[in-house]
Amino acid sequence: MAKRFHALFVAALLATLPAASALAQAPNTQAPNTQAPNTQAPNAQAPNVQAPDVKPPDGTEPKVDPTPEPKIAPPEPKIGPNPEPKLVEPPANLPRPQTGDSKINIDKLFEALKIAPTEESAKYVENRIWALWLAAGGDTSNLLMGRVKTAMEKKELDLALKLLNAIIDLKPEFVEAWNRRATVFFNNKDYVSAIADIHEVLVREPRHFGALSGLGTIMQELGDDKGALEAYRRALAVHPKLEKVPELVKKLTEKVEGREI
Repeated sequence: MAKRFHALFVAALLATLPAASALAQAPNTQAPNTQAPNTQAPNAQAPNVQAPDVKPPDGTEPKVDPTPEPKIAPPEPKIGPNPEPKLVEPPANLPRPQTGDSKINIDKLFEALKIAPTEESAKYVENRIWALWLAAGGDTSNLLMGRVKTAMEKKELDLALKLLNAIIDLKPEFVEAWNRRATVFFNNKDYVSAIADIHEVLVREPRHFGALSGLGTIMQELGDDKGALEAYRRALAVHPKLEKVPELVKKLTEKVEGREI
């Protein structure tokens, strides 16, 4: 009885072994660990889009004007005062005056002055005329005239005036003494006395281009452009190439009489 029970037990145990083995070998049907996908929006950055490099049809690089700089007006030029006007004076170095009859000599020189072809030749004749005018005073007057020149160069106008008064008292027919005293009066702004002395010069020598030019300068200083123009024209009638005077006549003619149409 016991043996039969044991045999049944073993048979039943063996019958269950295939099922256990199959269970042991069955695939793992446990649900996989499914995680929800990460639905967070990715950190999307805007793409770096650059403007296309557009070139002109001819292939040249486009020119980009730089930012214009502010324009700064240049400083106005400083204009100094107008130079002080001066009367015509004889040159420092003059030729030796001609010998012989001074009147005949000076008349011939004035004829040559009118027809001088160049400024250089006119200047040569002009200097010879100045030499005759200055030599007409004689030795004593010429000595005093040298002192007058020195005093004027040192701006000692009062001394120059006293010396010229003495020369005129000594030799009133000496034209250059009157002319030089007119210059001293002009430098002292005594235009009335300067004009009076120029009148004395022209009474003795109507062709004195230095006195005529000086009269024009004084008239301009007094604001009398018409009178200045007349005086300058008289000077040019004697000395057509007198320095600076042709330009003055041109300017004053346009101012007084207007431009020619």
